Amino acid sequence: MRYIILLFIVLSSNFVSSQQDSIPKSKEARPLPKADKNLDKKIDTSKVEYEPVIGDYKIISYYRDTTYVDTTLSIKKDYKYNYIRKDNFELLPFPNMGQPYNNLAYNFEPNFFYPKLGAMAKNYNYLEMEDINYYNVPTPMTEIMFKTVFEEGQFLDILLTFNLSKRFNYAIAYKGFRSYGKYNNSEAESGNFRTSANYLSENKRYSFRGHIAAQDLINEEDGGVEDVATQFESGDSDFTDRSRIDVNFTDAESKILGKRYFFENQYKLIKKDSDSSAIEKTSLALGHQFNYETKYYQFSQDDQNDYFGDAFVATDLSDRARLRSFYNQFSAEFYNTTLGRLKANLNIFNYNYSFNSILITDEQTLRSQLKGDEISIGANYQKRIKGFNLKGDFAYNLTGDLTGSILNAEASYTIGENMSLSAKLHSSSRMPNFNYLLYQSDYSNYNWDNSNIFEKTKTNSLQVAIDSKLLGGISAKFTTLDNYSYFAVDPSVTIVDDESENQYIKPFQEASSINYIKVKYAKEFKLGNFALDNTVMYQTVSQSNDILNVPQFTTRNTLYYSKEVFKKAMFLQTGITFKYFTSYNMNSYNPLLGELYIQNNQSLGGFPLLDFFINAKVQQTRIYLKAEHFNSSFSDYNYFSAPDYPYRDFIVRFGVVWNFFS
Repeated sequence: MRYIILLFIVLSSNFVSSQQDSIPKSKEARPLPKADKNLDKKIDTSKVEYEPVIGDYKIISYYRDTTYVDTTLSIKKDYKYNYIRKDNFELLPFPNMGQPYNNLAYNFEPNFFYPKLGAMAKNYNYLEMEDINYYNVPTPMTEIMFKTVFEEGQFLDILLTFNLSKRFNYAIAYKGFRSYGKYNNSEAESGNFRTSANYLSENKRYSFRGHIAAQDLINEEDGGVEDVATQFESGDSDFTDRSRIDVNFTDAESKILGKRYFFENQYKLIKKDSDSSAIEKTSLALGHQFNYETKYYQFSQDDQNDYFGDAFVATDLSDRARLRSFYNQFSAEFYNTTLGRLKANLNIFNYNYSFNSILITDEQTLRSQLKGDEISIGANYQKRIKGFNLKGDFAYNLTGDLTGSILNAEASYTIGENMSLSAKLHSSSRMPNFNYLLYQSDYSNYNWDNSNIFEKTKTNSLQVAIDSKLLGGISAKFTTLDNYSYFAVDPSVTIVDDESENQYIKPFQEASSINYIKVKYAKEFKLGNFALDNTVMYQTVSQSNDILNVPQFTTRNTLYYSKEVFKKAMFLQTGITFKYFTSYNMNSYNPLLGELYIQNNQSLGGFPLLDFFINAKVQQTRIYLKAEHFNSSFSDYNYFSAPDYPYRDFIVRFGVVWNFFS
């Protein structure tokens, strides 16, 4: 099915993008033709055709922030040229594309008021409601991203968007990949289909936007290297071919499938414009937002394995957790150029988190589902006063057990064009994700019901930031966590031998508070065609027990050279990126749960990562060539993404990002 979707998008893009003319750099309309001196006639300027510029190709986020298609080449683009298409400075990828990421830092502020399904280590490529973009383009636009992978497969992300009229846009996109991987039983593949539309009526009173998303993320699970010391850390030449290394599983697989239907309507009952322009002065609008989503996580294994302990069945093990949710928001929004924008809302969240049946054992009886309704009220406010920009939102739960309250407040001030100051405040209270509260498995040690035991996690954070073109950008965040939930080794389970101590994992809540400080500084220095881009992060944690483990220092430094070559037909960037983080008790990975868990027996990290890259831009095409982790060929074999999961070896990868404009 995914190949049919991909073929449809490619054929559609060829149809609507029959010509591939470059978009002019100028932001002016096409100049008027000169009058013929011999003809005493006036030119009808109303018939002069307007030529679109790159700023006309707009991207609108879920939060209604508007940017435009950027076809430039920069080092920031290089940082985002990866599987999740985001800067992964605070993440550490596993050996194969599509596998989990480990955390080098944390942001605990939830984007969504309600708990999620779980299996969060595998969710980085799962597009949530707020990850879907909407578009407004004067002519059809196509974007294609291609990148090579780790053995037998490719990565491709293709987007086609076009306006059926000035006020109605449609977009369709598909991101798919398959990568066999270097290690046995580590194949990964995924498909992310999404289609979106947005509409604004001619009188600008009614607006609509919506999207449909269908996603699957499928991984073979190898459980890590079975004998790390002998087959990896020793550097034995017999195992430089990673397919020769023994892994813990050869018959396990995990899968996440999700479908979502989202739409939002708004109608302005009152709309008054300024007398001298079409700028809106005052409005009163009613709105409705609807989101229906089904999602499940499944872990399956052909035969019982002592890695996870005893099981209720010997063969064909299959664990499946499902979540079905309805979300409705009814809102009234008032806007005035003097008073700002105020929105009041009523939120109704219906959920059904379930397993196949009730589980009855000699020790316990587990229910088969958690279901209910959450009703909350909330408000949003936004106002810009000269250089000041104020934002705030809150929600308070009226009925239901999952949530308590959430508050976000933000203030920023711009000083000229060279400096900005900002401060953010967050406070929230909600239950942890559903897999902490209830879980059922064919493995006897992975069954629990904490729905009446766990308390709401309370998160409070304050962040201040200064961004200066001269001095760079620095941000500091202080976070306090109460009733922090985490996965860890179950101390109540008897360990037969040392090799099994990381197999019996359960959720816990920390009784004492955790205080977490993160300071990040970024600055780029330029000298002629050379540049040095730097990002440095410092972290410290104050806690009674070793629950939240992070590296104290993390740095990324890129020295690169940029120049126009071939008579300015190509823009070239080439250089070396250095990344390093101090050693720490790195979280381990549990493939049955799809979660990272706390371990304090191994301190890993402290190894450098060096990448050499040559990037180029030709018209609207960006070309990327990178030798990743090239220092692994002459360094010690001490690099890991998690205990028993080595980091990636040296590999050369190639890819392009290509925009077509009609």
